Amino acid sequence: MRNEPYDLIVIGGGINGAGIARDAAGRGLSVLLVEADDLASHTSSASTKLIHGGLRYLEQYEFKLVAKALSEREILLKAAPHIIWPMRFILPHQKHLRPAWMIRTGLFMYDHLGGRQTLEGSQGIKFADHPAGAPLKPEFTKGFVYSDAWVQDARLVVLNCMDAANRGARIMTRTRAETAVRGSDGWTVTLRTAEGESIEVAARGLVNAAGPWAVRFLDEATSLDHPYSLRLIKGSHIVVNKLFDHAYSYIFQQPDGRIVFAIPYERDFTLIGTTDVEHDGAPGEATIAKDEIEYLCESANRYFEQSIAPGDIVWSYSGVRPLLDDHEDNASEITRDYRIQLDTSAGAVLLNVFGGKLTTYRRLAEDAVDQLAPELGHQAKAWTGKGHPLPGGEEAKPQHLFESLQASHPFIPLGMANRMVFNYGTRVRDIVGDAKSLDDLGEHFGADLYAAEVDYLRDHEWAHTAEDILWRRSKLGLRLDENEQHRLADYLTYSSAESTEADT
Repeated sequence: MRNEPYDLIVIGGGINGAGIARDAAGRGLSVLLVEADDLASHTSSASTKLIHGGLRYLEQYEFKLVAKALSEREILLKAAPHIIWPMRFILPHQKHLRPAWMIRTGLFMYDHLGGRQTLEGSQGIKFADHPAGAPLKPEFTKGFVYSDAWVQDARLVVLNCMDAANRGARIMTRTRAETAVRGSDGWTVTLRTAEGESIEVAARGLVNAAGPWAVRFLDEATSLDHPYSLRLIKGSHIVVNKLFDHAYSYIFQQPDGRIVFAIPYERDFTLIGTTDVEHDGAPGEATIAKDEIEYLCESANRYFEQSIAPGDIVWSYSGVRPLLDDHEDNASEITRDYRIQLDTSAGAVLLNVFGGKLTTYRRLAEDAVDQLAPELGHQAKAWTGKGHPLPGGEEAKPQHLFESLQASHPFIPLGMANRMVFNYGTRVRDIVGDAKSLDDLGEHFGADLYAAEVDYLRDHEWAHTAEDILWRRSKLGLRLDENEQHRLADYLTYSSAESTEADT
C-alpha cells in the first residue's frame, strides 16, 4: 500500500465506481477502488443487459434522460464492440394499450434524440412477412421494430476496472471500508480484507459509489449527518429454454402500463424481465418472489404461442436498484437519472453518487470527475468520450477477430471461439496463447471452460470463486452441472493456496 495519500478512494465496485475510477486514473489522479464483495456482484450484474435510451421514459417526459442515454449508446458501442453490440427490438401493437400514432411518434423521437449514427432506424412491420412473427400468437399481426444495444453487464464493470488499473489505479475486491474519518485536508479510511487484515489508508478525496449501500455507508462508516434517502427497487428476471430461433428481441406492453423484454440469451435461452417492486430487506439478499415469477410468465404468455410456467425456469436472478426518492407512488415511474452531490463544506472532499442506470455510467463518471478534479488541483480534461476502447475492444469488428482466431486456432470449436471473442475481444489471444490443441488449454471443467481461461480470469480480472467465473465473468453456470462447478471451486482453492505459499 502507498505511504502517501491517494487523491481518491472510491467506495463501490459496481458500474458507477468502476467508471469513476477509470476516468480519474486516466486524468492522472492516484486512485484506490474498494469493493466489499466481487466486482459487479450486486446491482450491476442483475440488469436486463441493455444499453438503451429507455423507450418507456418518453411517456414520463424524461426527454433529457433519454437523449443523454441514446448519446451514450453510440459512445459505448465504439468503446467495447466485443461486449456491446446492436440488437433489434420487436414491439407488437395492441391498440387498446397505446395507439399506433403514439408509438410512431415515440419511435421517431427515439430515432433522433440522441444523434443516432450507426444503428438502423425504426419502422412498421407486418408479422406475416417477418421472422419475428412466427413465435407470436396469431392475433398479433402488426408491430414496430427499432434498435438498441446488448451488453455483457458484469464484464463492462470488470473492463472499466482493468482500464483503471492499466492507468495506475489500485483495485481491491473483497475488502470492506469499515470507517472513514474526515479531516480538514483528507480522509483516513480503515479497510478490512477477507482474511481479516486491517489496513489504514489516506486520501484527499472520497467517492461514495456504494449503490444500494450509499446511505448506509454515510450513516455507519462516516457518521456524517445528511439529508439523503434512497428507494430500493427490486428487479427480477427469469431464464427459460429459448422460445424462438431468430436474433430479434421483443418488448411487450403489459396491461398495467409496464413493459417486459424477451431477449435471446447465451445462444440456447430466452431472458425475460424485469419487475419493479419495493425492496425492504438487505440489498444483497434480493431474490425473486413467487408473484414476480407469475407476473413474468404471464407477461410472456400474453404474446408467445408457446406458453411457459414456473417449472420451465432454468435460472432467475434479482437485483436492487438504488433510485432517488422522488416520492413517486409507482415504482416503475421513479426517475432512473442520477444525482451527484459534491460536499466540500466540512473539510476534505466527499462526492456522493445516487441513482443512475447502466447506460449513462460513463457520463456520470465524467460529470463526477469534472467536479472532483479541480478540488484536488488537477486540470486534466475529460477523455473517455473520445473513442478510447475498453480492454479487448481495440478491434472495431469482432467478426474479423473471430475469423482470425479460427485461422490461427482451428481446433477451437465454433461456439467456443464465438463466446470467447465476444467476452474478451483482443484479449482472447492472452488466453489461448500458442496452444495447438484443446489439451494445451489445461484442465477441462465442463462445457467449453478450460484452465487457461480460469487462470486468466484469476490473474487479470480479480476472479476468486467459481461464482465469480460462472455467473459474472461468464454465464457458464447455465452449462456446468453441480459436480463440474464443485471441481472448478476446488481448482481455484488449490491454485490460490499454491499462489499464497509461493508468495510466502
